Amino acid sequence: MNNFRKSFKLLAACAICACGASAFAVELEAYTMPQNSVMVYARKPVRNDYSNALAGSIHFAVSTDGKNYTAMHDNYGLVFATSVTPDDRSAIRTKAIKNPWIFAMDDDDFGVVAVRTKENGSNDDDSKGKLLFWKTDDFIEFDGETVIDLKKDVYVDRAQVARLADGTYRIDWVDADGNAYRSTSKNLKSVSDPVSAEKPAVPEFTGTLPFNAIPGNAVSVNQTVCDAAMLHWSKLYSIAANVPKTITAKSADDVNSVNAQIIYSDGSTATKPVVWDTASVDFSKPGEYTVSGKIQNDEWKFPLDKDFGDPVIFPWEGMMYFIGTTDARGNIGFYVREGKTVDEIFVKGNKEYKILDRDERRLLLQTFWAPEFHFIGNELYILFAVSGRSWGPQCHMMKFKKGGKITDPASWEDPVKVVRKDGSPLAPDGISLDMTYFKAGKKCYLSWSYRKGIGSPNDTGSMVYIASIDPAKPWQLASDPVLLTRPLYGWENVDGTINNEGPYAFVHGGKVYLTYSGGSANKYTYAVGLLTADEDDDLLDLDNWTKARTPVLQYYSIEGVWGPGHNSFFQDGKGNLFIAYHGEEALNKTQRCDGIHRIHFNVEGEPVFDMSAERDLATALRAVTMKVIVK
Repeated sequence: MNNFRKSFKLLAACAICACGASAFAVELEAYTMPQNSVMVYARKPVRNDYSNALAGSIHFAVSTDGKNYTAMHDNYGLVFATSVTPDDRSAIRTKAIKNPWIFAMDDDDFGVVAVRTKENGSNDDDSKGKLLFWKTDDFIEFDGETVIDLKKDVYVDRAQVARLADGTYRIDWVDADGNAYRSTSKNLKSVSDPVSAEKPAVPEFTGTLPFNAIPGNAVSVNQTVCDAAMLHWSKLYSIAANVPKTITAKSADDVNSVNAQIIYSDGSTATKPVVWDTASVDFSKPGEYTVSGKIQNDEWKFPLDKDFGDPVIFPWEGMMYFIGTTDARGNIGFYVREGKTVDEIFVKGNKEYKILDRDERRLLLQTFWAPEFHFIGNELYILFAVSGRSWGPQCHMMKFKKGGKITDPASWEDPVKVVRKDGSPLAPDGISLDMTYFKAGKKCYLSWSYRKGIGSPNDTGSMVYIASIDPAKPWQLASDPVLLTRPLYGWENVDGTINNEGPYAFVHGGKVYLTYSGGSANKYTYAVGLLTADEDDDLLDLDNWTKARTPVLQYYSIEGVWGPGHNSFFQDGKGNLFIAYHGEEALNKTQRCDGIHRIHFNVEGEPVFDMSAERDLATALRAVTMKVIVK
């Protein structure tokens, strides 16, 4: 192995690891790990804490001494195996991985292989004689996944890959019965027939490893790459707050107009207002004065409220409106709150206005789910799902009457079902829900969740679709629906949740950012995924979208918030972007609670979805001083 300095000793193999990987009593190699290195690993699952679907994913950690390793991404998986959908039906068979291995390739690339397993870590019939393979040059973006066929109909237990001096790749691997083989490949696409070989050595790690890590191996990595990867996968935090040392002022207004620039750990910045104490300044008398100030930060303690799922904050004509799903309270229908500020909305006792009630005549009877305010064309609508006498939510929209009042039920027209472009039902063989709207470039789109076969062997899981619309007639699609994402990654499909739902989008810097949620909607595994595309591309072409392999917001992201998901976005009057979501107060709780925090944009201009209030502006940075010169 060209990336290790080798020494040899006899070791005895030990027990079977928690993820199902076998160990063998064989002669092993113990390696001295490269000092500046990246380790690949899986994790031991922990029931109701870090499930099999999460633990059985690719994790990475960095070391500067070849011994002690620090986890990237807070010890949460970065790459998840894609699940399998049989040819004859749409059901999903969830997959995980075990025994990952990293190796250097040509052109400064690195490869990762792993054995695909069932979700519980056991041998997988779909993966007999096969390895999964990914490639990366920065440990941020990963190509793949692809399948390496080892040409033998046996369960694979573990494999190691090395690039030889002539550019050939050697694959040493062991099957579930302990038989060892060697294969070779020029390109990791076609592989030679396997031949019997000695069992490959297992690296020995003796230093500090991430919690519950099941280590694979480590490779030397350029420090610049290591630093960039660690920065990308670490939480951003404020490191400095700058205000001018001196200003010239004629009035208190001149002082109060001075803001603070906050600098973050990646070099990005944000501007925040300051409340200045100008009581000591006599603006009628020339001189120098020192004023103190307190930097203001938009922050709301979690939870803002309880039993209000799928929260949406909507600024409208100088007011803020709040709506969500209230069935956990036993309330049937849609309720709206209003206030001049977000704080006012969530003041205890703030009145809730019922704007849509259960109605036998209109067959609005159950599953009043996920309402969203959207301004489409020149009209205001609420998009939502509801069922009639039989359970089966379907997407509807309800138009606001000109000159009306949002909190007045009489100001809303009768709801209508959303239909396909030919006028036929949107989901005649299943359910549709969580519909959202966005405009990108010159086109308008609806996106929603669709599912059929719930609880049956052919359950598709909930899937996110998209279609274009004419804003003059938004309840009728202008195109055929296009499937954007299914719950094929382990974090999306945890313990049988099979879930992609709650899409919501914003456009920034020429890109569309479409979030959605996966995992269990009221448990710790709920998380926010991300799809991105260029604003002016054809968004009905799946090839124009990129799906993130790991969630952008999950229960390791914000201190004290478990299972954040089903989010929406809103802007304040200064252009700051915020995310609203529901989550839980503790790991083992299932009560939906509402939270809000700011979306930051990093030094690359990309959104950061996991910025907590304290990291957004550290307490120690909030007090500032400035010299004021009055002439």
